[in-house]
Amino acid sequence: MPLTPRTTRLLTRLLISAAVLSVFSMHVTGSPRFEVVDRMENYLYDVRVRLTMPGGIDDRIVIVDIDEASQQQLGQWPWERQTLAAIVDSLFDDYGIRGLAFDVLFAEAGRSGGNEAFAESFIARDIVTGFVFKDSLSANEPESTGSLPAPIIPASHLDGISVPFVEARGFTGSLAALQDNAVGGGFFDSPLIDSDGVFRRAPLVQRYRGDLYPTLALALVYAVEGAPSVGFHFADEQRRGIDLEAFQLGERSIPVNQQVAVFIPFRGPQESFRYIPAKDIVNRTAPAEALQGKLVLVGASAAGLLDLRSTPVGQRYIGVEVHANLVAGLLDGSIRQQPAWSVGLELLLLVLVGALIALLLPKLSPLNALLFVAALLGLATAGNLWLWEAFKLVIPIAPVFGYILVCGFLQITYGFFVEQRNKRHLSQIFGQYIPPSVVEEIDASGADVSLDGETRNMSVLFSDVRGFTTISEGLTARELTQMMNEFLTPFTRVIQQHRGTIDKYMGDCVMAFWGAPLPDENHARNALLAAYGMLDAVKALDEPFALKGWPAVRVGVGIATGDMNVGNMGSEFRVAYTVMGDTVNLGSRLEGLTKQYGVDIIVSENTVAAIPDFAFRELDWVRVKGKQKPVAIFEPVGITDELDAETRAELAEYQKALALYRSSDWDGARALFEKLTERTGTLLYNVYLDRIERFRQEPPTASWDGVFDHLSK
Repeated sequence: MPLTPRTTRLLTRLLISAAVLSVFSMHVTGSPRFEVVDRMENYLYDVRVRLTMPGGIDDRIVIVDIDEASQQQLGQWPWERQTLAAIVDSLFDDYGIRGLAFDVLFAEAGRSGGNEAFAESFIARDIVTGFVFKDSLSANEPESTGSLPAPIIPASHLDGISVPFVEARGFTGSLAALQDNAVGGGFFDSPLIDSDGVFRRAPLVQRYRGDLYPTLALALVYAVEGAPSVGFHFADEQRRGIDLEAFQLGERSIPVNQQVAVFIPFRGPQESFRYIPAKDIVNRTAPAEALQGKLVLVGASAAGLLDLRSTPVGQRYIGVEVHANLVAGLLDGSIRQQPAWSVGLELLLLVLVGALIALLLPKLSPLNALLFVAALLGLATAGNLWLWEAFKLVIPIAPVFGYILVCGFLQITYGFFVEQRNKRHLSQIFGQYIPPSVVEEIDASGADVSLDGETRNMSVLFSDVRGFTTISEGLTARELTQMMNEFLTPFTRVIQQHRGTIDKYMGDCVMAFWGAPLPDENHARNALLAAYGMLDAVKALDEPFALKGWPAVRVGVGIATGDMNVGNMGSEFRVAYTVMGDTVNLGSRLEGLTKQYGVDIIVSENTVAAIPDFAFRELDWVRVKGKQKPVAIFEPVGITDELDAETRAELAEYQKALALYRSSDWDGARALFEKLTERTGTLLYNVYLDRIERFRQEPPTASWDGVFDHLSK
């Protein structure tokens, strides 16, 4: 069975959604990943970080700054080891700090000695050194320089664990004398910089020759908390690899990814921690309350030392403050987690959003479709931010965003250029005949509307102005044109309001039909309701016409129901969507009979049969011009259940009079018609009284069947 246009368009919409869904699903599952989506994700991650940073100054952690002012006083970096020893002694002895970490490297001996004094300043103090791991080695480059601290987890404790740790190939460490006196050490290199050069994640540990070594921030927290137990937590302890969920630091459970990396919990923009110039420590001018009991990081902000990072909160972010943010996150548990099940959630959201777009977007106008896409983006954003804030979950949002934007754009484009083209085509074909709402319904239904001729059961209506010739003689051509425009406009509106199709205007006559191009089960009822509406519209014109000096207009309406041919008909030069057939001719004749019977509306017997809840007065049996078979004609009276007792009594008495007339009981019929005339003055009853007088003088033949022949139009 051939597909209807609506089905074809729906399948196309579904294919668009499915194709885009498959692309983004492949990205989510990593086969393959698309760089443009990753870049969007990175950007949206950075936006979320900046929107939700707590802000303020974290006074638990202080940065002793190797700044330009300190270099002016103490000399260019690296400083003399005696100076560094004095700084360490002052921080612990004079200011009473809790712990100290160096975000600088002491790989070489001082220029003028003093290494022994510097190393001795480390004794019995919670000091961790910094070192750098190498992820690759160039030709002739030594694998190691200096000394490493003891690993935080030795290789012997990693049996059965298959985590894809960040692997180091070599290192540059501190002098052995310094490292031996320090309680520990941590790396401060950045091996997990994203493809756009931004530092968002940091591994808590790196593996070198099987052992695990901590990052500088972890080493400091580990040291000041007395070397608590460390380990890993897996979702499934039987699968100790891909199900890694957290790094255990004593009682703390730190959410990590499969590489034991964490999202750096940026507190705010640069200088979210207090900076104290190193010279103020040497001069002992730093405020004591700023350092008492605090964790201190020694690092450099001086531009020439090049310790800058590109981060979500700044492109030139001082490196030591990155470590300070991570220390704060480890202490207060503010590190966010991207759970392993986020992949499943992303796929589920893609499917749900895809279903909404595929099923709802085709039903919307282009403007409403844009609003719908915007609403989906807003809803996705709100849900993602809720998970971000309420549960500290990092759920990737770029695939859903990208899907909504790409699929929404393609769907709206398809709707505008393909489906709207179909609507424009329908409007070009039917716009001058039928109301826009029906054009919309045709398009929405997906019906295959044929313009070829076909036979349908329909209703046709003719309406004509009575006495138009006399009216036109009293008006100028311009006035007549204006009057007809003001007359036909409300007529057209009424017809279209009742789902009618305008066939044509013929001077003062309007022709319309119901039941095409869309089938209409209530075509007869709608045609009759339109006829009543036309009569009301004419009466409403009396006052405005009188103000212009124009005569009042009255119309007659004929409605016929039955089979007729409908379609595009005409010649190769001009065609029109119209109806033809005996039923159409009957409708025209019925309109012409309205003035002879003194009624506004006449309908055929098929129309009466199609509207069973309406009451009709049978006017006559007639044989109209062009037809040999007689037909019954009727005048609509109103909805049967709404008729008053007086009208019901009149109809019953009229029916008796009509029966006497058809049985040639002229005296009985005359008496009843005269009684009805005296009571109502209706012209119809006088019509029958005139006929009775003629038949009394010239009786019909014995075979007369009560039919009256109308030989004119």
